[in-house]
This record gives sequence, structure tokens and C-alpha cells, in this order.
Amino acid sequence: MIPAAAIALLMIYFFFPQEKAETTPAASLELISAESPQQTEPPENENPVIESKLMIDMKGQVVSPGVYELPAGSRMQDAVDAAGGFTPEADSRAINLALIVVDETSLYVPAAGEEIVLPTAAQQTASGSGGSTLININLATETELMELPGIGPSKAAAILAYREEAGSFKTPEELTEVTGIGDKTFEQLKDFIVVK
Repeated sequence: MIPAAAIALLMIYFFFPQEKAETTPAASLELISAESPQQTEPPENENPVIESKLMIDMKGQVVSPGVYELPAGSRMQDAVDAAGGFTPEADSRAINLALIVVDETSLYVPAAGEEIVLPTAAQQTASGSGGSTLININLATETELMELPGIGPSKAAAILAYREEAGSFKTPEELTEVTGIGDKTFEQLKDFIVVK
């Protein structure tokens, strides 16, 4: 009886530790495999996409002129809508509403019948990088001079003739010395000219 009991005790002693040794790693492997997918998955919204914005300056015949912030990819129609739409006097045909808005754009909506003067070579020379649209009367051609208020073909030709005879204008006021250009005409155009 004693040897049989001793053998049974020995078997129990060695049997249970082996079970624990076998089950513990298995349990650990199950735990690791269960946690593995969570560790490999990237966290949600790790790199959130920031939607860029742009600014546009609305001027002219819109209900509420001013600077507006628009989402990137907006079109001129969106810019006009942001400013409250066109006024009744606006010439909507002068604006390309399908054009994509670029950041820092200045959009001017003219009134119906209003004549828009585009910058010319003389204007760009006078303005440099300042963004002004003044006409340099020392560089302007006859056609460019005729864009000034009160200046027709004869007065433009007179300005060119004076420039050839007397040289470059020293001041804008010197323009009144040109034949046919009096104080009244000068008052009309003085805000549109520059001497360089």
C-alpha cells in the first residue's frame, strides 16, 4: 500500500506542474494574438485633413463689399454669393462666374455701362509692384493717353508733341501747359496720372 500511495503522490506532483507549464504558454499566446490586431491598426484620425481657406476682396456692385473667407476650390459665383449677390446696377456679364478663385484675389463687379480700363504697359511701369493703375504720362502712347478722362485724339497728340519739344514732364501739373488742356481737364485726370 505504501509504495502504491507513494507512486500516486509522485504522479500527482509531477503531473499538475506539467499541465500548468503546458497551459500557461498557450494562454499567453492566445492573449498576444488577441492583442496583436489592436497594436498593428493605426489610430483613427491620426492625420486629420485640414481644409485650406482662401481670402478674396469683393468690390463694386455687390450687396456687401468686403473681404471674405472661402473654402479652397471656390468659384467666382461663390464669392459673389458670399458678398450678398449682385446689386441691381451690376453688369453680371462682365464677370466669369465659373472661374476658380485664387487666394488674395480682388474682384471688382462693374455697373452696367461702366467702362473698365485694363492696366497697360505704361500703367504697369508706373505702378511697379504697388498695384496702382496710374498712367505714366512720360511713357504713355497716344492710345494709352486717350484712356484718360477728357483726353481725345487731338489732346493726346498735343501731349506727345509737348513731350518731344520740352522733354519729360517734371510734375503732373505741367500737363496744363499743353495746348488744349486747361485746369478743368486736369482736374478730371489728375488722379489717374503719375510722372516718373
